[in-house]
Amino acid sequence: MKIKIAITGILWMAFIMATAQESNNDKIVKRDGIIISGKVLEIGDDEIKYTEEGLRADIIIGIDKSKVEKIIFADGNEFKIDNAMGVYEDLSTQHKNALKFNLFSPITGGYAFTYERSLKPARSIEAEIGIIAKSENNETEMPEAHGLFLKAGYKMMRSPDFYMRGMKYAHILKGSYVKPEIAFTSFSYNKINYIDDDPKSGSETKVALLVNVGKQIVYSNAFVIDFFVGAGYAMGDMDLELNYYAFLVTSETSSFVLTGGLRVGFLFGK
Repeated sequence: MKIKIAITGILWMAFIMATAQESNNDKIVKRDGIIISGKVLEIGDDEIKYTEEGLRADIIIGIDKSKVEKIIFADGNEFKIDNAMGVYEDLSTQHKNALKFNLFSPITGGYAFTYERSLKPARSIEAEIGIIAKSENNETEMPEAHGLFLKAGYKMMRSPDFYMRGMKYAHILKGSYVKPEIAFTSFSYNKINYIDDDPKSGSETKVALLVNVGKQIVYSNAFVIDFFVGAGYAMGDMDLELNYYAFLVTSETSSFVLTGGLRVGFLFGK
């Protein structure tokens, strides 16, 4: 009986001591929700220095100020980190996926949707699928066509000419970029010339290698605008009367092609 009482007393005292120690610690609340318990020693322009609970008191750790939401001191006072100007934007809180729609594609008879995924700062992959559903109204328009086109590219954001201390990406998907891309288009078409009653029908499958340059703008980590132009070469003979949807033919005697567009969409996911 005495042993049980002694053990209970020891456990109770250990609990009281642990609670008291915890109450004497400051808490660093990160933007991803993780809480660090310890003693805050210094709050600098770019970094917060502290000692962490469970480590020796002479081990001083630094954390990027952009990753901290607030500090709760042992006396209960709170210190919030002001990131209102975006100087200390934390990439870990940003959406890294984008779903976009090409605003110009319906004009040509296609409907194109693009998915982009950030791999790391200044690098992302992008894939586009387009549904071709073009109806012919009269002999002056492009032929009626049905099919699809696909694009896949690797986007590389522009690096700054020089770096300054504390400089951060405003957003992981924002900025000017270069994007090598492969484009594939396959569709069947049917055209009737009502003047000389000369029907024309067939199918086309083409592949092109393109290089795009553009700029992507992000608003409030939620909305995105992406505009771009590009050029490259397609494989096989081209027909100026046909719309290839994934790119624009410049000449029947050349494989040189152009591309471009304006995409709008929204961001989601981590």
